[in-house]
Amino acid sequence: MDVAHIRNFSIIAHIDHGKTTLSDRLLHRTGTISDREMQEQLLDSMDLERERGITIKAHPVTMHYRAKHGETYELNLIDTPGHVDFSYEVSRSLSACEGALLVVDAAQGVEAQTVANVHLAMRQNLTIIPVINKIDLPHANVDLVKTQLEDILAIPADTAILASAKEGIGIDEILEAIVHRIPPPKPTGAPSLQALCFDSYFDTYKGVVTHVRVFNGEVRPGMLVKLLHTGKTYEVKEVGSFNPKPYVRDRLEVGETGYLTANIKSPKEVKMGDTFTDAKHPSPALPGFQEVHPMVFSGLYPINTADYEHLKANLAKLQLNDPAFVYTPESSVALGFGFRCGFLGLLHLEIVQERLRRHYGMDIIATYPSVVYRVKLTDGTIKEVDNPAYLPEPTSIDHIEEPIVKAYIICPNEYIGDMMALISEKRGVLDHTETLDTRRVMLTATLPLNEILIDFHDRIKSLTHGYGSMDYEHAGYQVSDMVKLEMLVNGEPVDAFSCIVHRDKAEARGRALAAKLKEVIPRQQFAVAIQAAIGGKIIARETVSAFRKDVTAKCYGGDITRKRKLLEKQKEGKKRMKSIGSVDIPQEAFIEVLKA
Repeated sequence: MDVAHIRNFSIIAHIDHGKTTLSDRLLHRTGTISDREMQEQLLDSMDLERERGITIKAHPVTMHYRAKHGETYELNLIDTPGHVDFSYEVSRSLSACEGALLVVDAAQGVEAQTVANVHLAMRQNLTIIPVINKIDLPHANVDLVKTQLEDILAIPADTAILASAKEGIGIDEILEAIVHRIPPPKPTGAPSLQALCFDSYFDTYKGVVTHVRVFNGEVRPGMLVKLLHTGKTYEVKEVGSFNPKPYVRDRLEVGETGYLTANIKSPKEVKMGDTFTDAKHPSPALPGFQEVHPMVFSGLYPINTADYEHLKANLAKLQLNDPAFVYTPESSVALGFGFRCGFLGLLHLEIVQERLRRHYGMDIIATYPSVVYRVKLTDGTIKEVDNPAYLPEPTSIDHIEEPIVKAYIICPNEYIGDMMALISEKRGVLDHTETLDTRRVMLTATLPLNEILIDFHDRIKSLTHGYGSMDYEHAGYQVSDMVKLEMLVNGEPVDAFSCIVHRDKAEARGRALAAKLKEVIPRQQFAVAIQAAIGGKIIARETVSAFRKDVTAKCYGGDITRKRKLLEKQKEGKKRMKSIGSVDIPQEAFIEVLKA
């Protein structure tokens, strides 16, 4: 198709503002799918996506729309995941577009993720079309949302389109705005093919299917193409587009979006954001490529040790459709054999665990999530540590740096005190506050990543009665006073419970762990000491009392020295037993503590 009649756009929104419903309506209105095929959340193919109302995998779709002035346009919708964990995927998807529909809920207004996504779109210089959705709701406040668009996002309110994706109101106006406001793609002027790879998935029969946006030249079957960052050459077997199911085309030209298959065997060969070019006459790479690095690490172990091989096979299957997920084998004295897995963030970790449990029926236990610390040693070398077991000796450490994030928290005015208390409790620094409207404020804070791992989001929701929302972006590293907290049971360190924490929080954490362990470790014939230690210093202690046999039962009357002699003899025996006895911690105890 002629470049002037092509429009590439994506839809950005906060969770639950109606992004997926709007994309369903656009597909239906342009006749891409018939009434018979129509179903809710059409582009969300996973049952997990449907349940939670989130998009995990992006889906591109090509639609043909006949505008009011009679000309037909090819509209390429590049659907993006909305969650912060996948922000690199979002930035790659946005770089394949010229415009974006910004969907804002008329009842809830601008939220934290709306702000973050608009910043991403503006960095890519996209044309933004604001859509105020859900205007049919009884408590919709359109005027307030228009004011927020101007005050918070600096987008003129008169450009906003009023719509209700559920009722089908304003869909024609949105399609006309896409045609008239979003600019057509421009060729980059490079000598040959340049195509951006913005996603990929694995097909059992075709190998890796790569989603591409052609910026320059054309791609057709039989061509030899080269991936610039890996330097490998492939022959194109098939090209096509999606409507939402893939259909074959004879070529993809400048500005078009679709897929290509070549004999690519492993998803690891295709990096997100890489550039395809003509192998014989290569062009330079498109800007913005970066390697995706996991931010959060956790150990996954099968509860039944016989399932190890089964888990290994299932992790490999998961990795085929999720190249950002990484894993390496590891073993622990307590939990047996398992895997150390890297995730983009907390939602990603939760999704992977849920998919393992559901799709593959795996019974797994996850260890406490940790982040990647940078350790500078006294000899000047820098070591990256994601597992407390690999932390070097304290004497050889110069300093430890931990990853930090910039968080945007939006909450009602009356909860600002609670939010500031929560931020300081999590070792955060409040940078500034902005008043968004008469009801809400936005707090911008810098926090350590490992502090927001476990319950931060839940705490925000419970403190604000569900009205708070949060988004974050990574902001580099900072030097912190981090220490390795070890748990000793009967003087022996237990590696499954060790963790890297800030010195100020180590004592509270040690006490909590020791108290929990006291509940779950079975009693022995001798007293068992549970201690939390930093290096050689004990900071907390609990004791599991011993079983006691009443050795003085046979004494009745007589001198006190007889009783004392029997008790001393028992004490000696206990002491000897303690020095040679070992405490076996049952698997259930580990699982209980890790769940807590």
